[in-house]
Amino acid sequence: MLAEYCPDLLVLAIPLRNKFRGITVREVALFRGSQGWSEFSPFLEYDDQEAATWMRSALEAANTPWPELFHEKIAINATLPIVEPRLVAAILERFPGSSTVKIKVEDFEKGAKVVEEVLTINAEMRIRLDVNGGWSSKEAITNLLAYHRRFGEVFEYVEQPCKTLPELAEVKSQTAIPIAVDESIRKHLNTDFQGFSRYADVAILKWQPLGGFEAAHKIADEIGLPVVISSALETGIGISHGLALAASFQELRTACGLGTVALLECDISSPPVQLSHGYLDVKRREPINFERYLATSERREHWERRIVRTLELIEGKSA
Repeated sequence: MLAEYCPDLLVLAIPLRNKFRGITVREVALFRGSQGWSEFSPFLEYDDQEAATWMRSALEAANTPWPELFHEKIAINATLPIVEPRLVAAILERFPGSSTVKIKVEDFEKGAKVVEEVLTINAEMRIRLDVNGGWSSKEAITNLLAYHRRFGEVFEYVEQPCKTLPELAEVKSQTAIPIAVDESIRKHLNTDFQGFSRYADVAILKWQPLGGFEAAHKIADEIGLPVVISSALETGIGISHGLALAASFQELRTACGLGTVALLECDISSPPVQLSHGYLDVKRREPINFERYLATSERREHWERRIVRTLELIEGKSA
């Protein structure tokens, strides 16, 4: 089954430059299909059902031509993990030309200090906050009102301030900063997305977690909100497909969160994922100079078993 569906399989373990979403090493599986290289990289805590959605994305990208593309390059936001303000400048340097930054936020005051540091470095920077559902509606309303009072109109949106849709609706009705949703989409793919404007102003779409190009467009059509395409901390192989997804939307109004290769120790793709004046080129990429990041035999066996289980789930659903 592995040889049939995932030829030329590579399993890599690439260190991160800074801890991000609680991890310091990113494990991924890469394989080649009839159209080129693809990536399967659900996070380790995800169960097989959720991982199967990521595998459908990977198989589609490996073996199906990309959708029609309307853009040759995509504007990219910088991404700041939860870090001390003294580290902000060095991280922003990895995103040359980006005029928008997404800042991961947990604690209000620590987040505010990072916002202050960003604006000290570049007073014109547009800011996105990402809370990953970490606040209650009361905390979100209090914190966002305080951010708005302190910093004014610098915020494009706050991403997933709360977990539940009723909480999001409450926050949206009582704060000035627009609301974007991520987890409310990718963690609830069987949801009826009609009427999502009650809860959010922007839809964050991700190539792997949504099930691929066709699935992402179907969800976007149902939601009917402006979209921002973001990454799931992929290598340049996965990012190339995220860029293609972004380029397949004719109306793409703002920067996308597809620059996260800069958070990895090394870019293992050719052509490289390298920002030029804040943009990334939309091109298929293939792995290169990856040998030092090959996973141990134990971790490769783990991923091989995981891949087989997800393929069995996909085959069972299509039988």
